[in-house]
Amino acid sequence: MKWIAFSLCICAGIANAQPREPFNLNIVPRTDEEIERVATITAPTHDFKQSEQFETRPAGAASVRVRSDSNAFSDFSANISFADELNFKLGNALFRKLWVSSPSSTVASDGLGPLYNARSCQRCHLKDGRGHPPFDENDSHVSMLMNLSHPAPVRPDSDAIKDYITSLPDPIYGSQLQDFATPGHPAEGQFVITTSDIEVTLSDGVIVTLQYPTYAVENLAYGEMHPDTVIAPRIAPQMIGLGMLEAIPAADILAHADPDDANGDGISGRPNWVLSAITRKVELGRFGLKASSPTIFEQSATAFKNDIGISSTVFPDGWGDCSENQTACRAAPDGSTEEHGNVEISDDAMELVNFYARNLGVPLRRDLDDPIVLRGKQVFYESGCVACHRPKFVTNRLMDQDAQSFQLIWPYTDMLLHDMGKGLADGSISGEAQGNEWRTPPLWGIGLTQQVSDHTRFLHDGRARNLLEAILWHGGEGEHAKQRVVDLPTGDREALIKFIESL
Repeated sequence: MKWIAFSLCICAGIANAQPREPFNLNIVPRTDEEIERVATITAPTHDFKQSEQFETRPAGAASVRVRSDSNAFSDFSANISFADELNFKLGNALFRKLWVSSPSSTVASDGLGPLYNARSCQRCHLKDGRGHPPFDENDSHVSMLMNLSHPAPVRPDSDAIKDYITSLPDPIYGSQLQDFATPGHPAEGQFVITTSDIEVTLSDGVIVTLQYPTYAVENLAYGEMHPDTVIAPRIAPQMIGLGMLEAIPAADILAHADPDDANGDGISGRPNWVLSAITRKVELGRFGLKASSPTIFEQSATAFKNDIGISSTVFPDGWGDCSENQTACRAAPDGSTEEHGNVEISDDAMELVNFYARNLGVPLRRDLDDPIVLRGKQVFYESGCVACHRPKFVTNRLMDQDAQSFQLIWPYTDMLLHDMGKGLADGSISGEAQGNEWRTPPLWGIGLTQQVSDHTRFLHDGRARNLLEAILWHGGEGEHAKQRVVDLPTGDREALIKFIESL
């Protein structure tokens, strides 16, 4: 398949975008009987005395065993074929591969940068887990990066797109601050983090001290940034279950959207409609912290371009994220070859990476029948957490993806954007997502973060040092649920955390 690259633009008619399934899936429409069955099985439970049927398998038949080591997020879907195990392992090899600068004798691995954030996918998504901010001045920054953007002008005569918001990269530094560079090129700069304390007093008198981070850049090598450029931190998210999230029917996601809060519950989730770099059409955003990519493939191609500086047929420029003002970077040799389709990573290799990311398995639930966990589940529901962290979906029936086809899954997300309040707002705009809006992150596997990633840092920039802090940062649409948690008796709050850790 020939992928098509395009520069950022504003597309007329986006305000009237229609529901579309991911364009790379071969979907069999549901029968009326299946629609009824799905509605019944995905309805919220009201029985907290025992676990629900099938709840032990968060990714359905694709769920994987629970490892006791740091590889708990690195197993392939339990229901893929023996032949596909090889594709998974080849994709894993490409995910882990260290890229080198051009020109190089290793033709299959050159093309790094010239400006970059990491030399491989694995460097950010270590063990396929969650990144973290640097813990001290000697710690690596590699699993955290800074997005750069400023608002794009909207043509005043375009009424059809008046509700669409987009952004532009910094005119000099592009869409990310690259803090590494190949020999002969200066890195763009470094970011620094300072924190201040915010105290939250819980109902039992316990004081929780949150760390409010402030971000800046220094040692800029190519001049000053645009005065309106927003510096937006991002840590690498965990990789498990992505194929299942891609297979959730668009209609089921949109059914939970309530942008005007018509039901008056204070929750107004809405989809992020994004312009696809592959189809040049408006697609439903699913991936990224602001649901800025419609498919795993496109998200991966974007990461190769921006994070590593590797070109693909989606983004064929060999210089990665170098702007027009970085002339030496654009003039540098790249690793494009005719064998790879005149880019640095071929479509075949991209498909293997895509297969790998699609099939990273979700571990089985733990302790789900523990009385404390069951009480915590009830608190989770009664506190209103399920209004955004929707427990269950049934995936599309797919003709050529048995692993993800028609599975009951438990990701605990609605895949929608929500206003999370001023405290978490970073000012960055992505598609229709405004600075204070974030896609509800899936919670499956979250209790294994310490085991896999050797830390418990959460939220988009890792500011929360544990699950309780992550809850206490909720504002906006999450303010009511957060306050309910603050007001809980100690035992119920501890049960809530234990339930989330069991996911």
